[in-house]
Amino acid sequence: MNRELSTDYVAWAEGYGVIRHAPETRERAQQLGYLLVECGQIPDVDAFYRLLAAADRLSSAAMWTVAHMTYAQRVDLSGAPLPADAFKKTPEGHTGGSLNMVPAFVGYLAANAISAKTRSWMMGQGHSVAAIEAVNALTGDVSPAQRGRYDRSERGLSQLAADFYSYAIDAHGAAAVPLGSHAGPNTAGAISEGGYLGFAEVQYVHAPLPGESLVAFLSDGAFEEQRGSDWTPRWWRAEDSGLPIPVMILNGRRIEERAQIAQQGGADWLTDHLKLNGFDPFIIDGRDPTAFACAIIEAERRLERFASDPARTYPAPIPYVIAETVKGFGFPGADTNAAHNLPLGGNPAQDQLARDAFNEAARALFVPAGEIESAAAEITVYRKQGREPESRHALALRSPAAPNLPEPDWMVSGDPPDCAMHALDRWFVRVVNANPGLRPRVGNPDELRSNHMGATLDRLRHRVNTTEPGVADAIDGAVITALNEEAVAGAALANKDGINLIVSYEAFAMKMLGGMRQEIVFSRRQREAGQKPGWISVPLVVTSHTWENAKNEQSHQDPTIGEALLGEMSDTSRVLFPVDANSAMAALRSIYAGRGQVGCLIVSKRDMPHRFDAEAATRFVTDGAAHVQDETEGAELQIVAIGAYQLEEALKAAHRLRGHGRHVLVTAISEPGRFRTPRDPIEAAFTASDENLAALFPPGIPRLIVSHTRPEPMLGLLRRLDSGPRTTAARGYISRGGTLDVPGMLFANRCTWAHLIDAAVPLTGWSRDDLLAPDEQDAVEGRGDPANITAFNI
Repeated sequence: MNRELSTDYVAWAEGYGVIRHAPETRERAQQLGYLLVECGQIPDVDAFYRLLAAADRLSSAAMWTVAHMTYAQRVDLSGAPLPADAFKKTPEGHTGGSLNMVPAFVGYLAANAISAKTRSWMMGQGHSVAAIEAVNALTGDVSPAQRGRYDRSERGLSQLAADFYSYAIDAHGAAAVPLGSHAGPNTAGAISEGGYLGFAEVQYVHAPLPGESLVAFLSDGAFEEQRGSDWTPRWWRAEDSGLPIPVMILNGRRIEERAQIAQQGGADWLTDHLKLNGFDPFIIDGRDPTAFACAIIEAERRLERFASDPARTYPAPIPYVIAETVKGFGFPGADTNAAHNLPLGGNPAQDQLARDAFNEAARALFVPAGEIESAAAEITVYRKQGREPESRHALALRSPAAPNLPEPDWMVSGDPPDCAMHALDRWFVRVVNANPGLRPRVGNPDELRSNHMGATLDRLRHRVNTTEPGVADAIDGAVITALNEEAVAGAALANKDGINLIVSYEAFAMKMLGGMRQEIVFSRRQREAGQKPGWISVPLVVTSHTWENAKNEQSHQDPTIGEALLGEMSDTSRVLFPVDANSAMAALRSIYAGRGQVGCLIVSKRDMPHRFDAEAATRFVTDGAAHVQDETEGAELQIVAIGAYQLEEALKAAHRLRGHGRHVLVTAISEPGRFRTPRDPIEAAFTASDENLAALFPPGIPRLIVSHTRPEPMLGLLRRLDSGPRTTAARGYISRGGTLDVPGMLFANRCTWAHLIDAAVPLTGWSRDDLLAPDEQDAVEGRGDPANITAFNI
């Protein structure tokens, strides 16, 4: 029978509700149907059209559900108009974007059902979560926390609507419903919150492994947020990566105005722009689930053809789907600024006109319960096809085998001072070599060799499209280098089945903070939900840091990254301050032994003395602190050092004090977060017990803390060590700097050994005149020559 005349074709081609099939979409569907029959993937085209018709009905039902999630407290599966008391007193929701995401996500499900393949998915616009939750409830593919609560029954969909933005909270201060305003651990299949726009764009190309496909739903608003996504063709390699399929929802609007793309020419302008950046874009109807399904399969086929060509050259022409629509399609207020949030312009609970508009729009989207059942049965065929449901796609289940972490080449007593970065460099190369099954990625904004990671660069090489003689680069290089901190950090954070490293100047790592915090928050919320993130923890090594980057002006002198990450939950966001080569290697090994953590290591790149042997360095990292000069018995003062340069000044101060008969205990902290007051049971299991704390920080001794960071946030963090201002003081970076050397930075920020002694005097009651010479006192007080104290050494 001619396919145009088949009953199933005609039924589909008529569309359903607000969903219509444009001529080009009908043509693409027909071509795909014929191809699938020829390839033997489906028995006949009629089954194909029945599935597409089911996608129309599922999309309409999900859009209906999204509208109810914003405005209603319950649903009525009879289709009857809702009365005033069925609506929320305070409606809320990112309605327009969610309505746009429905046909996209249903089209993704349809593509999987058509090709009997579970592709991975990620969504950059996490605020459109209502679309995912609505479709999941209708198909029954919900998360364990939602099972039995949300389903396609009237009760289940009413509960979904009532829970959405209910703000319910339990006695512990946690959300009392398994549903949030953005994608979260309880959103089945979600791997990212997508709350900070632009980070999915720089991660998706690095996420899939060979043999996998990933559909990345992107937004036109995020196109303006993070331009590193333009480099996707620059990074993708068929040899070590799966198939990335970017799909932009081009609805033309941000929150308060048109998107830049719309202002500059819309889909045609974007097509030209993407071509200039190496993509292979094509435009589809973003209101039609069939258009999405066909586009996903077509994009994948294009990449497969490229990958199978032995003569291929890079950059690869990455197919890019531009789904043209209007914001909030299918509901009143579409294509206006109001569509972003509450498109009706009034509250149906109180406004008759708004209530009438809602009920009229809902009637156009309504799908009878029996048709929803049939549509869900057509789409959810993963069991029949012997594959995982979409909630269990490959990226959602990442859990590589434990890495082989070789014993470091420890420094021993008598070795000359060495650079901790060189030690990390040598050991990281050994880790890469010992784990051939773990794909390596190094995120590098710039200057990897300058940051003393030359062996890593020679082993893994900059990834480039065209090599240059005499340069450590390669087509298949694993070092992702670009002067865009967010983009290169994304390469490591996305590689969740591999071994990763991010290296940056300390000051410029701040540009990575938003992306890193997204990973930390999502992973932590998984722990809170009883899930266990399976990916190998990712280290961010920040070097050329505040105290040794003096020559480059104050823009290069910023310890904020460590301070900010210490604000997150310490069991997931680890911040470590190694003081020598051995403790740096022990710290990095500790990060790689963990799962689902981001670890920030603040590491000096200048040669420093060895302070810990192998056993002591391991214990230093495991315990979070260690005594460097142990005079616990009879100690009159404890100097607590956080950071390599801070430890050296503490030891100088202790040397002078001991020379005057004073008993000083010098203790270094490797991980301050272990000594904070825990904020919940998970963090409490990570932090030091009161007994361990007392062993390292004996009560009753005056205590001076000298920190790599600003003193105030560190003093607040270490409140358990603080016995009050009369007996506890802190020194650290006080936002003073410039073109200086290391001693100059220490002097400017009042962190030299002499300043530490000066700070200890009021804590102990000692006489400063007994401990500092007159010229040293003049220097401390700012009226003498700094060289009188900066030249002192032991």
